[in-house]
Amino acid sequence: MTQTSDQPSPIQPARGNQVKRQKWWGWGADGDKPYAVHNKPKFPAFAQEVLGVDILAKPLQTPDFSALDVPASILGDELRQRLVEAVGADNVDTGDELRVIHSYGKGVRDLVRVRRGQLGRVPDAVVHPGNTDEVQAVMEAALEADAVVIPYGGGSNIVAALEAEPGEQRQVLSINMGRMNKVLEIDEAAEIALIQAGALGPDMEAQLNEEGWTLGHFPDSFVWSTVGGWIATRSSGSQSDKYGDISEVTRGLQMVMPAPAGDAERTQLLELRPLPSYSSGPNVREMVLGSEGRLGIITQAWMQVHKLAPVREVQAYFYPNYEAGLKAAELIAHSDVRPMMLRVSDANETKFSMANGSKSSSKVSHYSNKAVQKLMEAKGWDLDQICISFVGFEGSAVHVRYAKGAVNKIVRSQGGMNVGKGPGTLFDQKKYDIPYIRDFLLNIGVPADVSETATPWSRTVEIHTETVKAATKAWEEAGTRGFIMCHLSHSYHAGACQYFTFAIADDSEQNMRTYDQVKRAVQDSFMAHGGTVSHHHGVGEEHSPWMAQDISEGGVTIQKALFDGVDPGRNLNPGKIVHDGKPGISSNSEDA
Repeated sequence: MTQTSDQPSPIQPARGNQVKRQKWWGWGADGDKPYAVHNKPKFPAFAQEVLGVDILAKPLQTPDFSALDVPASILGDELRQRLVEAVGADNVDTGDELRVIHSYGKGVRDLVRVRRGQLGRVPDAVVHPGNTDEVQAVMEAALEADAVVIPYGGGSNIVAALEAEPGEQRQVLSINMGRMNKVLEIDEAAEIALIQAGALGPDMEAQLNEEGWTLGHFPDSFVWSTVGGWIATRSSGSQSDKYGDISEVTRGLQMVMPAPAGDAERTQLLELRPLPSYSSGPNVREMVLGSEGRLGIITQAWMQVHKLAPVREVQAYFYPNYEAGLKAAELIAHSDVRPMMLRVSDANETKFSMANGSKSSSKVSHYSNKAVQKLMEAKGWDLDQICISFVGFEGSAVHVRYAKGAVNKIVRSQGGMNVGKGPGTLFDQKKYDIPYIRDFLLNIGVPADVSETATPWSRTVEIHTETVKAATKAWEEAGTRGFIMCHLSHSYHAGACQYFTFAIADDSEQNMRTYDQVKRAVQDSFMAHGGTVSHHHGVGEEHSPWMAQDISEGGVTIQKALFDGVDPGRNLNPGKIVHDGKPGISSNSEDA
């Protein structure tokens, strides 16, 4: 049965202290196994070669929370009482560690600052509502107290969208949606499911899978991101080539938002029904998608779901170079195959992947064997330029067989070769490991981060080439070494997303200044070569300085008018998406 605001779920939600949470200083929960570098025989030599860093020389240490000087909460007695009345005493937490966890996301700048004790404006309380009524009561109390409200899902955001503005004098509430984590209803005829916004990816998928369904949305942050967070940032997943970006998956939603000035109540509900299509003026659903908490708190959504496919496999391919892989991806995207996943790594990312193998059989490592290496050499391939690709197939046995045949033909037309599904199975098993590698590198003084963009097919080679050049020039000018790699991650008929990862060999106290130089160079390159500011990570404060270049001054004017019109008091996650700041540096950037 569909649950509405005056009809709480019959399933009792967990208490706030039972909600899953990440550790304060890095990715994942306390107790998660760290990156096992000692089981990666090739990785130390690889890091030494590309960064000049001995990654085994520095012992790993867990940061000590007691060393932090956490600002005291300024939550007033009146607001505290209202919050307790709304959600219960167990679900209003002013403990220091939980407040610090909710101060930031998990971007590299976030982790550097929190480990150095640069805590910024820590929220005064973490509130855990259990249903839409409670969310509405919390927002009513917050607006009456002129407090700041920041929605919080799994804490995986990397664009500074979860933190309060520096110097904020008002009370700040972080609204953790983790108690609202249920699949409430499945409409089998329409193939849509009503899902609460606080559901983490694995918990949601487990509930859907039990009934034979899948959402098909698997971002890299899947383990620590939520349905509401996906909607609020316009997320995309590794299988979005088949299932669609979250903007296509989201069919309807419910959001608690401020009521117009003068209304008897301070809040109202936005309710968008899951209709297949409509012509009802400017699309309000699109306004909520990507709004990052600036319009309200999303409480539940109707999402497109699909029956679990009877056959699923991931095939691996090699190309002689990245340009050949990009051309093959373009041809696949223009065909009628529509794979669930289409990924092509450039030469640097391919080397990185090879170096991360757990055995050292050949130059092409755990993804292949010496026979394939000999075949590449016989073809005259430069092994320093080879690129690996993964293509995922789902559906009936007949469809998968046809799709693999069509893709193999395209791959061969670009000089590539199929190396089977063994490497694809391995990739599938390890696809959520990258944040742990990032944290390991940060532990030894190597900041690493990501930036992703989308362009038409006609500019994919250009933006890749020029962005690599720009990043390299930036770290050379900063007097340090660095490394940048990339993969094509999402494909469309008109173009594709390319996802860049870069690392900087700078363990100095000023390394965030170097980071800013490289990050600015990457984002500037996106703007100069026809890309977007972000494809699926969102804007936050980190990317907002480039918004006028991305969507024009007119676009920024429309967005600002929307936010100011809905939230004239700037109570809802202020400063995100549009704000005044220096290009390349968020307003929360600090040199250590």
